[in-house]
Amino acid sequence: QVQMVESGGRSVQAGGSLTLSCVASGDTFSTLAMGWFRQAPGKDREFVAGINWNGDSASYADSVKGRFTISRDNAKSTVYLQMSNLEPEDTAVYYCAARSGRESMLNRHYWPDYWGRGTQVTVSS
Repeated sequence: QVQMVESGGRSVQAGGSLTLSCVASGDTFSTLAMGWFRQAPGKDREFVAGINWNGDSASYADSVKGRFTISRDNAKSTVYLQMSNLEPEDTAVYYCAARSGRESMLNRHYWPDYWGRGTQVTVSS
């Protein structure tokens, strides 16, 4: 079982930058694919970014590609989401997520086994 706690969400102006962090516990972090999903009011939860166990492979939703960067620090059991050139459409609750299995990945095809509670990101125009 994996527990995750997100932090870093806040209100920013369009065009600004923000970095989210997620600290995981309850399992060996390096055996997990990690990622970020988001959900805006009235919309379905959607995939944002994923990263494999050692960080040598990443996947991004088309809507954030080129603007967001996912990374991880296995020594700190932490995954990050660096967001730049933020748009109002990025406003959502951002959820940290994990998929078990060292050879696993998170992307639009492979969804998580575990979820964090979320952190709110609001981008004003």
